[in-house]
Amino acid sequence: MPPEPSPSDWQFPPAGTADDHGLVGIGADLEPGTLLNAYRNGLFPMPLSGRRPIGWWSPDPRGILPLDGLRVSRSMRRSAQRYELRFDHAFDEVVAACADPGRDGGWITGAIRTAFGRLHEIGWAHSVESWDLETGELAGGLYGVKVEGLFAGESMFHRGRDASKVALMGLVDRLQAVGCVLLDVQWLTPHLESLGAVEVPRERYLELLETALGTTTRPFSEP
Repeated sequence: MPPEPSPSDWQFPPAGTADDHGLVGIGADLEPGTLLNAYRNGLFPMPLSGRRPIGWWSPDPRGILPLDGLRVSRSMRRSAQRYELRFDHAFDEVVAACADPGRDGGWITGAIRTAFGRLHEIGWAHSVESWDLETGELAGGLYGVKVEGLFAGESMFHRGRDASKVALMGLVDRLQAVGCVLLDVQWLTPHLESLGAVEVPRERYLELLETALGTTTRPFSEP
């Protein structure tokens, strides 16, 4: 397990106190200990409208992708042959691509990029990347945070056809290989639903989270 950062100076309200939009609280900081404390309590950070301040969210229902439920189409399998999967090879590049302000619904601020970069440096945040075998360029990827048996997916991007989907395939394979049991995708979108993601009530998510946090896993870097 990566080294545990200094404890957070903040204590979050229970996830069940969220309002109708899933908002639990506003403010705090993005220190590594604060972020891990949030994930362990069923929360995740995302700015409110206007890209600030930081809100802490626990939506009901919650989107998850069952690790045995990923829908892999024939086109995805064909696309996978065009890419090389790498793990934690270009974390900052992946986050920067996900944070592109030209993307619809962009929410990743400079502060968030810095915070997750710090989490990556100490071993808690990870990226999965699809590299184009023909050009050698980064074609897509995703990043998130692994806490015991939980992987909290944060964002993904693509520049090549199916590149982010191929990265998701690689993520699911890696999570199964190291013993993770819960892949959190926060809110269900039509895109994620088409890939097999489902919604569960918050109460059920917290039960799954408790199990995940009690699950012993191998390091994400291990194949």
